[in-house]
Amino acid sequence: MALDLAAIVKAYDVRGVVPDQLDEGIARAIGAAFARFVGSAAVVTAYDMRESSIPLSRAFGDGVRSQGVDVVEAGLGSTDMLYFASGFLDLPGAMFTASHNPAKYNGIKLCRAGAAPIGQDSGLTEIRDMASAGVPDAEGEPGSVSRRELLAEYAGYLRRLVDLSGVRPLTVVIDAGNGMGGHTVPAVLADLPLRIIPMYFELDGDFPNHEANPLEPANIVDLQKRVVAEGADIGIAFDGDADRCFIVDERGEPVSPSAVTALVAVRELAKAGENPADRVIIHNLICSKAVPEIVREHGGEPVRTRVGHSFIKGEMARTGAVFGGEHSAHYYFRDFWRADTGMLAAMHVLAALGEGDAPLSRLAADYARYPASGEINSTSQDQQGRLAAVEAHFADRSGATVDHLDGLTVELADGSWFNIRASNTEPLLRLNVEGRDEASMTALREETLSIVRSEAE
Repeated sequence: MALDLAAIVKAYDVRGVVPDQLDEGIARAIGAAFARFVGSAAVVTAYDMRESSIPLSRAFGDGVRSQGVDVVEAGLGSTDMLYFASGFLDLPGAMFTASHNPAKYNGIKLCRAGAAPIGQDSGLTEIRDMASAGVPDAEGEPGSVSRRELLAEYAGYLRRLVDLSGVRPLTVVIDAGNGMGGHTVPAVLADLPLRIIPMYFELDGDFPNHEANPLEPANIVDLQKRVVAEGADIGIAFDGDADRCFIVDERGEPVSPSAVTALVAVRELAKAGENPADRVIIHNLICSKAVPEIVREHGGEPVRTRVGHSFIKGEMARTGAVFGGEHSAHYYFRDFWRADTGMLAAMHVLAALGEGDAPLSRLAADYARYPASGEINSTSQDQQGRLAAVEAHFADRSGATVDHLDGLTVELADGSWFNIRASNTEPLLRLNVEGRDEASMTALREETLSIVRSEAE
């Protein structure tokens, strides 16, 4: 009987409620289809701390092996550790995680050898269709299973990319959110001039303390309080699978991911050689205008993309860019197979902080120039109609420019701008606004929201 996988195959991964939408039978079918699709002699897998992750990964491995393909089990790890495994071993990979989603969810992130992304436009649709139809077992012997511990090699690789051994002593509060940062941080940041104060390092897929999504302000409150109470130099929060990081300064104030993007970009540009690609920095279109400004000021070439890791990685592959950042706190490095790694981004911030005497608030201020609204979601049953209404409202504004790279972006004559995009999965419109000052940002935010939310009138 054919499987209906439409509800769980998303734009970039597989994700659903266990066992109602995603169970071991489905995982096995996807494993067989993945093995057939990538055509490799072996596949590497890893999994997070959720109770369902081990059985799902083993079932997936059975599907892979049914095609005569070997499985290398990297075991417990973060998503960026799986990307490391894929790049280091030059094998296609599968990570079993639902990132920051609640405990009842799980999912699968897939990549080709070298951590090359697989999304709906780059193979995930074909894998879904093959799994839905069913992939017969291959003739001959099934593939083998072997175990490869990679945590130490992952940690060593990151430490060679960013050397923290010479930084001034720092007190660092780290909130792992009961996710995979609790597993990887001790390996990566051990025996350095860092006093690590751990929060919620116990691996627990039920997330008993707070959701493992640091972009939601409620989920970093504990971290903010602890940083201030400890007199710490910095706070770092990781999401559930530790591929994103969020930074808090010594006052307990959040540091914008756009500022982190600019800071890391400057550090990468400082290492640039003769290769023109060394000066290319990718940023998505909801990053602050400060990012391309700062990149240019340091001799770099900023390239603007749509929101979403497939677009960032695609542009990095096309241009050979050294680094890419998203306002969602995903950071991508050419030296890390163009994959995203929150750990490496956090290490860059620690290095920048530890190489000077200034507090993080002063350091970050150099990279944060304009007030921003943050992402504001509005429910809409007529997303395209609301987008059209917003565009019509601003079309005749003197000096305004409009583009449609991703949703609708409008820039006003004074430099204030906003982007509004429709969600791919929910009846939501997502608004981001930035102004030349707080007053202009607030006025533009309220003006735009009044149109977006006038749907029922």
